[in-house]
Amino acid sequence: MATLRLRDRDAIVTKENLVFRVLGYWHPSDAYFCDVEYAPERIFVSDNPKAFRKGEPGVFYKFYEDEGWRFLHNRFPRYLILHEMLQKKVVGVDHLNISEVRKPGTVLEKLVCCEPKDELLTAVQDVVEKTTQHSGLSIADFGVFGSLLHGFYNPEFSDIDLVVYGKKKVEAICETLEELYRSNSSSFRNEFETMKSVAQKKWRFRNFTPKEYVRHQQRKQIYALFDSRDGRRIKTEFEPVKDWKEVKNEYSRGSRISQKGWTRMLARLTEDNDALFIPSVYGIAPMQILDGEREALEATRIISYVEEFRGQARRDETVVVEGNLEKVTTPERSFYQITLTYCPRYYEQVLKVPDLLS
Repeated sequence: MATLRLRDRDAIVTKENLVFRVLGYWHPSDAYFCDVEYAPERIFVSDNPKAFRKGEPGVFYKFYEDEGWRFLHNRFPRYLILHEMLQKKVVGVDHLNISEVRKPGTVLEKLVCCEPKDELLTAVQDVVEKTTQHSGLSIADFGVFGSLLHGFYNPEFSDIDLVVYGKKKVEAICETLEELYRSNSSSFRNEFETMKSVAQKKWRFRNFTPKEYVRHQQRKQIYALFDSRDGRRIKTEFEPVKDWKEVKNEYSRGSRISQKGWTRMLARLTEDNDALFIPSVYGIAPMQILDGEREALEATRIISYVEEFRGQARRDETVVVEGNLEKVTTPERSFYQITLTYCPRYYEQVLKVPDLLS
């Protein structure tokens, strides 16, 4: 497995049938940093009604919030690997522990080329056909993730989760979706067209209101509702993933990341090329510290692993950002960044355009 090449949203299956999702593009040479997504019922059972999955591979349960971390810590600590730059353990899989990989593009090709066996697969084919026709993209530019990738989706309830590969292709699909949303004859609507999208959502972010969330999500275009032939309105996501030629690995065992404290500040975005990917990277020019260390005025970028803050702002916009100030030291240079990620103060984090609602 030493030459195995994976990227964000690719899936790893271990010999225990634990299913992991590769996170981002920055990894050591002998392992992948991941998020554990599903476990078979013989080793994990959840009482969360949303967690149950059943299909050809059998019964699985999905992990939510920190369930996966606690499960691995207690049962499978070998899947907590040292992140040498951070000097702490994170979820990951060594190449030697990989039993199988599942590629979103490969699976989608099979799903769209075969006679659909249920309403959801019919809808998947319809979504791909309509978006490729309108955008000029091809099936090869897409993939599928989530329960569809693993074969334990529910035809009556599961969403459609698609991957779009490459920045230019993502821009094309966003333009296409924006046009489709405006057409009354289209089967597509913006999921965040109204506040209904958060009506049943338990809101936990402290510095980011539901109204702000909906407005930011709305303009990203990648979150759709698709009206299927059988009358179901299906949540459909178009997840941006980098093309291979766009991937650059910033992980270095000779570098260190040190925590400098909690920071809240105003900044102007100077770069947004990687804003829609995970991790989302934003170049910034700090403007004013609202709370925290003065070193934050030297920060040159924001790094976000939080999906809510993916594609959150655009170049030249002024943002409020709150999160961990870090100093990155490499053999060549050192710089400061503000990082939004899983941490004890997760729901205090924010990245938003303060005047977007005005």
